[in-house]
Amino acid sequence: MIKKIKILMLIFCVFSFFKFLYNELNYKNPYVSKEVSIVAKISNIKKDKEKVTLDVKGKEKYRVTFFGKIDYQLGDTILIKGTLKSNKDNTVFNLFNYNKYLLSKNISKTIWATDISLVKKNNNMFYKIKNNIIKYIENFKTKDYLMAFILGDTGYIKESVKDNLNYIGVSHLLAISGMHVGTIIFLLNFLLSKFKYKQFIIILILLFFVFLTNYSISVLRCVSFIILNKINTNFNLRIKPHYILCFLCFLFLFINPFLIYNIGFLFSFVITFFIIISKNLLMKYKNYFVKLLVMSTICFFASIPILANSFFEINFFSILCNFIVIPIVTVFLFPFSILTFLIPFFDPLLLFFVQIFETLIFYLSQIKILTLTTGKINFIICIIYYLILYFSLVKNFKFIIFLLVLLFLNINLRFFIFSPEIIFFDVGQGDSSLIILPKGKAILVDTGGNIFSDSSIAKNTLIPYLKSRGIKKVESLVLTHGDYDHMGEAINLVNGFEIENVVFNVGEYNDLELELIKELRKRKIAYYQNVRNLKFGKYELYFLNTKNYNNENDNSNVLYFEINNYKFLFMGDSGINREKDIIDKYNLVGIDFIKIGHHGSNTSSSKFFIDNLKPKNCLISVGKNNRYGHPKDSVLEILDNYCSIYRTDLNGSIKIRLKSNKYQIKTIS
Repeated sequence: MIKKIKILMLIFCVFSFFKFLYNELNYKNPYVSKEVSIVAKISNIKKDKEKVTLDVKGKEKYRVTFFGKIDYQLGDTILIKGTLKSNKDNTVFNLFNYNKYLLSKNISKTIWATDISLVKKNNNMFYKIKNNIIKYIENFKTKDYLMAFILGDTGYIKESVKDNLNYIGVSHLLAISGMHVGTIIFLLNFLLSKFKYKQFIIILILLFFVFLTNYSISVLRCVSFIILNKINTNFNLRIKPHYILCFLCFLFLFINPFLIYNIGFLFSFVITFFIIISKNLLMKYKNYFVKLLVMSTICFFASIPILANSFFEINFFSILCNFIVIPIVTVFLFPFSILTFLIPFFDPLLLFFVQIFETLIFYLSQIKILTLTTGKINFIICIIYYLILYFSLVKNFKFIIFLLVLLFLNINLRFFIFSPEIIFFDVGQGDSSLIILPKGKAILVDTGGNIFSDSSIAKNTLIPYLKSRGIKKVESLVLTHGDYDHMGEAINLVNGFEIENVVFNVGEYNDLELELIKELRKRKIAYYQNVRNLKFGKYELYFLNTKNYNNENDNSNVLYFEINNYKFLFMGDSGINREKDIIDKYNLVGIDFIKIGHHGSNTSSSKFFIDNLKPKNCLISVGKNNRYGHPKDSVLEILDNYCSIYRTDLNGSIKIRLKSNKYQIKTIS
């Protein structure tokens, strides 16, 4: 009987794996945009100064964004009027995919609401209890931590604190996990010690706790594991705990394959698996602090591929940070939060301890000596990594040397770049391109800049992508000219990444350029103007200077370069007059790739210019549905006679990989 159960579990795991592969290979995200009226029940609410974000359940689960105020509660049924849209996939290679993240929460579409009205007040007892708990917690000075520890909602924690926790690798301590659930079980065992059906009551309370935390993956995993392990023990099935965990993992993936894109799911299962299989190793250490340090090290090594593929860097200091912070949170801060929840008198004291905790986290995050850029780790390498880690912990710890070699190779990923690449980033209505030469030498042309959003392109796109490729330094930042949509993110980039030098265009510096120069001087970064060429080993970038014009666009740096006999031309925002002067001065013909000037405006790309160049591939950096109407139809008609047209508004980011006798173009629409 026991053998049959194990075989059935194995068959189910294999079946679930192939179901996941099928789902991944057949993944499509068809574009949807239509006006709708939908009746749905509220399952989650998040409010900030400008908008309200709701997760609602109707025929499907939706995420609703409403710019306004509402006074509804969880469980209320509402009528939503607005525009139903597809969730956004990432349009830059390697970066966070918001659509797949929402799908991991079973949220299939987004609604941008114009009106929300009440259909029916909540009459569900469980939602009433949760609403009363939320209302009760909101009166506390420490509501941010009580929301996190009692309801699993970290949305109230300050972003700066979250960033610091992420940096030192202890952000998982604020998400309710096995350690927190273990504390709750310990307290319940103590309080219910004289009850006959204690275990049954504890399981019921834990199931309600799963509901309270909005079915948090880590809590759901933990409670499911506890229940199955109880069954395993009571029926003497003798199934090893890590087999049960694997079964649960594949069960969750069978129900929702997109959970693989949820970092909480990955951390929860992977780290727990390696802690379980390390049980014998941990039992060798009797001293609590030694055992904690060993466990912290195991957790860190288990999390490296997840961290590397999510943030593209790892912080070895987080081993020590976990050693310091885990006892503070699990032994003191979390239990004291529960005590404060039950006895509000302790709220000011908890606030005092929280402030000390946040100060400690801040100072720990300032220690940056052990942070390494890893780059994105290939899936096959991840499998090999985890196999080595498994054998190191179960068989022989000497295997860890192979793990360190694998990490060393991946950290020096840039030295394994042999084929040059040129990437045109989707930065909305702006320009930013990256030239990657062999051994990871990087030249960034423009940074983009979004006037209509507070979101930083440098922080959210450029720096993460550079790190994902294992690039630690930009050799040259070439700014074609001083318009915000081309260099608006330059200061953010300089503040967040190593830049060796900056190249400006000809003409007088404008206010934006002068502001950047102040920052460059402060950081002792070299900068140049009116450059003729830049040399990087055997590769050379030429600046096609003609004369000093009376406008910023025509003064754009125009770049020409050849890589593996392929000719590239970057036009900045140069206009028709500048194009004519370039044709008169330089012998340009048979251009393989041209970055079209001024986002496809009809002030650039004249028929005369394109007829002379005869380009094979034309690339247009342009924002989706931009207010300027770029690219213009008249320009597209001219280009269509010669070249294949690639546009960042339709194709997303565009990557050109060059080999000696061929090239490959990839897009990520």
